[in-house]
Parts: sequence; C-alpha cells; structure tokens
Amino acid sequence: MELLPDDALIQLASYFQALAEPSRLRILNLLRDGERSVGELARHCGCSLANVSRHLGHLAQQGLVLRESRGTSAYYRIADPAVYQLCDLVCGQIARQWAHQARRHAAFASPGQPAAEQPDTTDAAVSGRPAGPSGQM
Repeated sequence: MELLPDDALIQLASYFQALAEPSRLRILNLLRDGERSVGELARHCGCSLANVSRHLGHLAQQGLVLRESRGTSAYYRIADPAVYQLCDLVCGQIARQWAHQARRHAAFASPGQPAAEQPDTTDAAVSGRPAGPSGQM
C-alpha cells in the first residue's frame, strides 16, 4: 500500500469497519448469488428487517451494495464484485495461518497418536464454494 494521506486512511478504515461485522459479511455472502429483497436477507440471516436494513445502510454508505425499489420492496445487489476478491484473499490468509498453527501443534502429539488432519487451504476449500472446471472459482 502506498503512503496515503490521513483523509484517505480514514475512508479506508470506514470501508474495513463496514466489513468488520459478521452480519454484514453474511449479507454480502448471500448476495454472491444475485440480488435479494430485504425480507429474503432477513430470513436467511435470522435478523429482523430493521437490523438487516441498518446493516444494508452501512454497506451502501461504503459503496458495497446498490438498492433498487420495486413497488413496496427494496432489492439489494453487490455494487462491486471486487469485494469478494478481498474476502477470498483474507480467507486464504486465515486458512494459511491455521494450517501453520496446526503444523506447530502437531509436534506435541504423542508418538503413538496420529497428528491432527491438516486443513485444506485450496481456494475452493477456503471460500466454501466449489472449484470451477479448471480448478478456479
């Protein structure tokens, strides 16, 4: 990352704060497959409509989702799919850290005990999505 002025760092921090809440990540994950109404998102998240609307407001403020009104319903979709590349990058890093920790902890296994199974750190395993025909997402 190049050196950024303070106002850019504040904006960057706000962007990451929008992603730092599990319910918001759950909403973004649900939107991977396409647009959804607020009601659908609430049902799948197990949150109230008001709570989902509040989270969607934070995500929209950071330019992560777009809103479209149709009749009495509001539908949301991803504004920039690059957010998933960022999430996949972070998930890959977490998986690599867990794999490293598992290897370090395996040294403490008794000689007669099998070492713990190493986690699968392939992109498909990390993202939880099936790999494409060439192994790509």
